[in-house]
Amino acid sequence: MDRVKRVRVKKVKKKRRKIIKRLFTILLLLIIAAAGYSIYEYNKGLSESDGSFTKDGQFEFHGEGSDLDEVNILVLGIDSRGEEHSRSDSMMVVHYNQKQKQPKLISIMRDSYVDIPGHDKQKINAAYAFGGPELVRKTLKENFGLDINYYAVVDFKGFAKIVDAIAPDGIEVDVPKKMSYGIGTTIEPGKQILHGDKLLGYVRFRHDRESDFGRVRRQQEIFSKLEKEAMSMGNIAKLPKLLGIIDPYVETNIPNGFLFSAGKDYILGSVKETKSFRLPVDGSFTNKTDPTYGAVLDLDLEQNKEALHQFLDES
Repeated sequence: MDRVKRVRVKKVKKKRRKIIKRLFTILLLLIIAAAGYSIYEYNKGLSESDGSFTKDGQFEFHGEGSDLDEVNILVLGIDSRGEEHSRSDSMMVVHYNQKQKQPKLISIMRDSYVDIPGHDKQKINAAYAFGGPELVRKTLKENFGLDINYYAVVDFKGFAKIVDAIAPDGIEVDVPKKMSYGIGTTIEPGKQILHGDKLLGYVRFRHDRESDFGRVRRQQEIFSKLEKEAMSMGNIAKLPKLLGIIDPYVETNIPNGFLFSAGKDYILGSVKETKSFRLPVDGSFTNKTDPTYGAVLDLDLEQNKEALHQFLDES
């Protein structure tokens, strides 16, 4: 009887080993297939791009980067690909609290009149021209006490392709007035669907009474809508191709580990709605004319610093 039992036990164990071996083989094949698909789709996306930064570590940057609970990412939009005298056209900081799963977006107005280390008082968008992301990091630290951990420089020439990749059906906006001057296209007023080039014009237009204030508001609006589009189930499936399309237009030092962790939070739907903030805050600046740099926003730095840190500290 014992012998029969032992034979049966051996057969069961052998059968289990075969099942485990088959499952492992299937899992391995799935991983290989997924990797192959991802590489294929990434390269397919890459082939649809028509420009790139020189990916050779051209930017000096000394932000503290490690396993931090809260991360600040400097996002700079530029018109050119690293020319020596290129000013940043837009400046944002994306703050992400990894424990609370709370993203926050800080927009910094380009005409803010601040001390740029080594260059006296100038418009803040000149910092990138003088010293790339590192000087912008120092400027934000000195004026607002804001620590930047990583950076991402985005080429606006690729914005249209990035938008069309994330939202191929376009983004719905309500245009308050006709926009044309300085954006290379004409956008009529009214509720409508905008695609790549038109949407770029919409977020960059600043030649009206609202000037840069309206532009910053529109940038935050589109950022929020693109964020939702990017995290839809359809785009998650197309993620490798999207990364291939986007990659040539972005120079960044954000580590893959952080991207994977934050991406997982978004995919699982655990991320809270993004909160937005603007520097300078209302009532904290005066319009001024500098004899060299023209119209600037003269900031009450202490008021803005206090408002900024209050925004970052709130849950």
